[in-house]
Amino acid sequence: MPGPRHRRGASPRDTPMRTLRSSSAPAPMSRVSVSTTGVWTRRDAPQDGSDREPFVHEGPARRRWGQANVVEPEAPEPDLPQPHGDLSKAPVEDLIAAACSVLPRSAVQLDKRGRSIRHLAEHLSAFPGVSWQERWEASGWESSTTSLASLNPSPTASWTMTSGFSWLVALRVLVPSLRVLRRTAVSDFATIFMAGQRDDSLASLVSRIEAAPVSVAMQNRALTELAYMLAYQAIPARDITPPGIMQFGKALQEVSTAQDKHGRKLAGSLVWQVLADAGLFPEGTPVTMRLAAVGGRKTVTELVDTYSVRDPAVRQLLIDYVTHRAGLGMDYGTVSNLVRSLVRNFWCIVERVNPDQRDLDLDEATYATWRAEVDTVDTPEGRRPRRSIWDLLIAVRALYLDIQSWAVEDPARWGPWVARCPIPPIASKGYGAGRRRLAERIADRTRARQPMLDLLVDQVTADRERARALLAAAEASTEAEFEAGGIRYVRLVETGSSNAGRYPQKGPRSRRGAAIEPPQQQATLRVRRAGGGPVIDVEAAEARAFWTWAVIEVLRLTGIRHEELLELSHLSVRQYRRPNGEIVALLVITPSKTDRERVIPMSPELLHVIAQIIGRHTGQLGAIPLVRRWDPYERQHSDPLPFLFQHSTGQVRGVMSPTLIAKLIRTACKEVAVGRPQFDGVTFTPHDFRRLFATELVNNGLPIHIGAALLGHASLQTTRGYVAVFDEDVVRHYQLHLTRRRQLRPNDEYRRATETEWQEFEEHFDKRQVELGACGRPYGTPCAHEHACVRCPMLHVEPQMLPRLDEIEADLNARRDRAESEGWHGEIEGIEVTLDQLRFKRDRARRIGPAASVTLPMPVMRDQTSI
Repeated sequence: MPGPRHRRGASPRDTPMRTLRSSSAPAPMSRVSVSTTGVWTRRDAPQDGSDREPFVHEGPARRRWGQANVVEPEAPEPDLPQPHGDLSKAPVEDLIAAACSVLPRSAVQLDKRGRSIRHLAEHLSAFPGVSWQERWEASGWESSTTSLASLNPSPTASWTMTSGFSWLVALRVLVPSLRVLRRTAVSDFATIFMAGQRDDSLASLVSRIEAAPVSVAMQNRALTELAYMLAYQAIPARDITPPGIMQFGKALQEVSTAQDKHGRKLAGSLVWQVLADAGLFPEGTPVTMRLAAVGGRKTVTELVDTYSVRDPAVRQLLIDYVTHRAGLGMDYGTVSNLVRSLVRNFWCIVERVNPDQRDLDLDEATYATWRAEVDTVDTPEGRRPRRSIWDLLIAVRALYLDIQSWAVEDPARWGPWVARCPIPPIASKGYGAGRRRLAERIADRTRARQPMLDLLVDQVTADRERARALLAAAEASTEAEFEAGGIRYVRLVETGSSNAGRYPQKGPRSRRGAAIEPPQQQATLRVRRAGGGPVIDVEAAEARAFWTWAVIEVLRLTGIRHEELLELSHLSVRQYRRPNGEIVALLVITPSKTDRERVIPMSPELLHVIAQIIGRHTGQLGAIPLVRRWDPYERQHSDPLPFLFQHSTGQVRGVMSPTLIAKLIRTACKEVAVGRPQFDGVTFTPHDFRRLFATELVNNGLPIHIGAALLGHASLQTTRGYVAVFDEDVVRHYQLHLTRRRQLRPNDEYRRATETEWQEFEEHFDKRQVELGACGRPYGTPCAHEHACVRCPMLHVEPQMLPRLDEIEADLNARRDRAESEGWHGEIEGIEVTLDQLRFKRDRARRIGPAASVTLPMPVMRDQTSI
């Protein structure tokens, strides 16, 4: 059997890398194999039992996700480099000399290195072959279930077989399979391999990986995977291709065990990211490995073909109809939902119940059978009535009415498909009642969660403080046992990767040195209670507690949607300086559902939370990294931005997903239920905080049109639907009052404000500054509580005024004692109400933080002309 070739174009060698390409593997493609064509076939056999052949047409191959930009796995052609010359048949002494020429160490270490290579070479010399690769393949270790480590001597020996194997692979003498490489190479194989290549392009790639804003553990894992890929595919660094990285990731998943949680993740993602960011991939390559694996947006044709329409004419009609509707300004999510309604939930069911149906003219029996099937849906508990039946009926009815309307303008195209709408007008009976029942269920959900919100906020705040104190105590402790929060813990230090890499880490990270230095393993700080219990990853627990607190606080203090939360970036923080020098912090919400940008003035609590998030990022990495956000609804990446809610997702850094946000909130609710029986079975969703925010705004006296502006609603009717406990009669009378008042006002009141009027407007906000903080009453409204600020819900207490609240509380207690001695029962009742409000405001002010100024780093805008 010929030895390994060293020139591109030579005869391919028979290595395990070749055996990974099974007969079912995709055909060889170009360097960036972007799949855009294929054969579409019907998914299911005919339901009527007939022998009719399914319709087959040429079109994009069906995938679960998008097909565009999908990179198919393909290993590159082997081009084994020779950094130390041709050593394929070299004597043992030459192998040892080459190994000792890199990574200079002490004489003892070099002697151990030489002994390891010599013992492995002597072992391989017992097998037939001319080259070392042929002897390795003849040894049977590739197919053996036993690892080469079984030949290692006792730990006291000065050599190991695995060390000799790692050095021969690093010298490009042996090309093993990925399975053998993973279970045989030594732990510092990446360091050995990188040092032995003498490749400037590889050194540059290593430097880029070490500079990536991820944990050291993730960098080490990426370097190890890079070494595995180059050794296993027998290529230099310059031959790394997107299909090759995809092939390596697929092969690594195949050889990973079920217990290897890291092996199942997308391997090579950090290598992909740094090469893509450096512009070293061909034009058109997806910017992330995730996008290359699942694909981006589907075309309308691909969306329709996902559900396998049998009749080619109806299939083309649906494609044309959805394409025409999509051209009217629909976003991708709306288009995919429309296809799901018309194709999967309408026409595919019609074809199943009536295989002979060839047009849109449905008879009564077909319509009745379709309606009976779509009225219910399958659930694990059985079939239940479909809640969204009205949306489906509206979409199908719009299909018929649109075709009838379009046939007037283009009779040749749409005229043959004009048919009577099978959905009778009476079918819409109950739509209004159904919408009211839905609004009632939502309002009832909001009412049930309104008194629970404070319990949830208190829990996540306390969890954050406990986790932060535990981490500080564990880091500061030099003993095996330490105390935190009155509990004794046992400190355990393990070396290896940490699950905390899933979340942004606390504290600065060290950076790796040159490529020839040994890898720095990240110490995973783990503790357990002294009396026993589960092991706690302290850094991961602190990060999880912080981000749970940050997510809930931002959602409840702003009322933004969860996709708007994930789109917040450092650039969203703005400031407005008033003429009197006061700085007002603003939070800019990017356009989302209603495509309207809005600005939210930040309260002191919100300002504190945003400052904590920015400080956490800048304290760890010096600046907030620029990352791309994957939009699961639009199925596309954003431009690189300094997003606030970002974390390390494996080897790369990205924005948190909506699933992770929901999981953090759901976990927090379960933890509250442990000590609060009334919380049992109660869960919050991100949108619940939006409804609670709207309810609190209106109930505290804010005009509903101001609330609509803060929530980003285009209609007051939408805001009314969010307010669960606001009386409908009040809203109606208030709207009538606004209408009458606007009709009575002269037109000149709608002119631009003069300087005097604008000055009066600003003075209103100056007058809202009171002793304890700021009053939040709207412009043009007097004090509704006769300046009883402690009782007023509009008062926002500043943290530095907490000592003043203590003085007021002491005075109130003295007044209550006097009232009790004098028998003034009415006075006692009033003092108790004031004390309750004072304690509530004091607890709220304490959550903001210590009585000190909050540093909010502002984004720095670079001068584009200097770039």
